[in-house]
Amino acid sequence: MLASVWRFRAASWLCGRVRDAARSDRMLSSTAELHAARSETVQLHDDNIVVTCRGKQLRFNYVWLRDHCPNSYNKSTFQREVDTATIDLSIYPESASVKDGNVLLTWPGGHVSKYSIQWLAENSYEATKKRVVQPRILWNSDIYKKAKIPSAKWDTFMSSDDELKTFLQNYLHYGIAFVDGVPATVEATEEVTQRVSLVRETTYGRMWCFTSDQSRGDTAYSQIGLDRHTDTSYFHEPCGIQVFHCLKHDGTGGRTLLVDGFYAAEMVREQSPENFELLSRVPIRQEYFEKTGAHHNHMVGISPVFSVYPWNHELYQIRYNNYDRAVINTVTHNLVQSWYVAHRELTTELRRPENELWLKLTPGKVIFIDNWRVLHGREAFTGLRQLCGCYLTRDDVLSTARCFGLQA
Repeated sequence: MLASVWRFRAASWLCGRVRDAARSDRMLSSTAELHAARSETVQLHDDNIVVTCRGKQLRFNYVWLRDHCPNSYNKSTFQREVDTATIDLSIYPESASVKDGNVLLTWPGGHVSKYSIQWLAENSYEATKKRVVQPRILWNSDIYKKAKIPSAKWDTFMSSDDELKTFLQNYLHYGIAFVDGVPATVEATEEVTQRVSLVRETTYGRMWCFTSDQSRGDTAYSQIGLDRHTDTSYFHEPCGIQVFHCLKHDGTGGRTLLVDGFYAAEMVREQSPENFELLSRVPIRQEYFEKTGAHHNHMVGISPVFSVYPWNHELYQIRYNNYDRAVINTVTHNLVQSWYVAHRELTTELRRPENELWLKLTPGKVIFIDNWRVLHGREAFTGLRQLCGCYLTRDDVLSTARCFGLQA
């Protein structure tokens, strides 16, 4: 049995040496041919090609190249047709060339793939690592006020794609956007939200309309002030967009507080990279209990305070809600103190007066808030204050923006 294993290994080694020699011959031949073609060249290596473009070298794995062959996509549905699981993991092109700004690869069996060098450069790991997924303008109160971002106008917004596009661009850049002149009804509020996205139905319903009647097991249904927070942090996927419309307020107080969580987070990253890293790595439980009348809910979400893309470390979500944070039992004893220090630094940044944008919501003004970025709160109030609103599906908002050619 042992001898059989050694014979198998020896045969595999010999086959590998023969294959390597053949590959080396092909690589030398291809390199010689390609150096004569423009300044853009490719070199074949064991498991990848190196594309030289504008003096920069980009590496592409062979399986990745075969998997992303432009000729293996359905041109009507834009979906991949190649069965990725059937690609030989040791696949190697029979030939390679550069022509008119394209890399041409011929695979075993005769299949030819043609890749634009520009496309390869844009989709290389090196390019993706440097490029932000969604450009944003971080703000504190002074920055936002000086920007003088105009609100969309209801009549124009409902009929003009240009107005909608401008609204979406403002929303993407700042995480908040407004529509003025909306009739002070639940129906009109729903209509204006559907111009942007789909309403996400939750345990609170589809369109909700509430006052301080304590009808739900949540402090939002009271008159007390609320500290800055993000909503539904206890969901596996927190709601993406929060919509508010104040239909009526006969009383005092009740101003809305907005804070750019990403601005505060980047201050932490700049001042204490180790604290930012801890808040983006340690999972924390968020929990919501409700036993109010017919409403019985128990929801749990587990995630770090910060969520970042691993390839470029871009922040894309913050979950911050001290009301709904559960028992911290997902952190080892030697990290708990450090986590509290990091959390305190973030809280200090979030609570700096210069980072607070206060405004009074009035009938007719509808606000859209990026719940993955901008924290909201409110001032305590007196009298009858009636709000309506909803949550919107984040994916559909971003889809609408991308269809307008916006980067999202």
